[in-house]
Amino acid sequence: MTALGESQIYRDLLRFKPDGLTPNAWAVRAGVSRAVWSDMRRHGNPSRRTLEKLLAAVNSSLAEFEALRLGPEPNRLSGAGRAGQFGDFQQSWTPAPLTPLPLISSRLGGEWDGCGTAVEITEIRPGELIDRLPRPASLAADPDAYALTIVGTSMWPRFRAGSHVAVSPRAPVAIGDYVLARLNPTTGAEQAEVERVLIMHLVKRTATFFVLQQFNPDRTIEVEATELDAVLKIVGELI
Repeated sequence: MTALGESQIYRDLLRFKPDGLTPNAWAVRAGVSRAVWSDMRRHGNPSRRTLEKLLAAVNSSLAEFEALRLGPEPNRLSGAGRAGQFGDFQQSWTPAPLTPLPLISSRLGGEWDGCGTAVEITEIRPGELIDRLPRPASLAADPDAYALTIVGTSMWPRFRAGSHVAVSPRAPVAIGDYVLARLNPTTGAEQAEVERVLIMHLVKRTATFFVLQQFNPDRTIEVEATELDAVLKIVGELI
């Protein structure tokens, strides 16, 4: 429980709340009763069904929420030495801390396929590290994972501008995932360290093309596989 009387799980859930809605309005939209919402806010321990309803209302999932939610400090195993020797001793063991997740530079980079499409391109600089963030346990075995800041509004309400998302190059990509589609690099030395990417929802894929969707404004595009250098999974928003 926090100093403000709000449970930690409630505070974590608020990171998923759509802009323009109060927490209570979000609960109403999701079909969660006022009594259940109030109890979760004060005491935590919501049911699985309640969490699924809230997250489904913002196009997320319980699996994503659980994977990215940072848990408590690891439990420590300790034991005392036998008395009668050179004094009692205590030893404790705790897992090695996870290495921080690099946060790389990102900025808006115009529109895909020319002016007027309203499909945002984000420019990232993998070599430009601007911060290090706590690494979710789900990414412990992925040394290539990184985080970036959402700088546009094209994926609102799922991802809001200013939020941090984690990208996992090793995670398998499936229909329905949120992805970072990396466009083939442009020519010229000036662009060598800049990657142009689309942050979108994967609707369909074949051997020759990908169908991608952004939410704001709602646009669905078909991108030839030959136009893409890689399609990486966005495992979710960092809490």
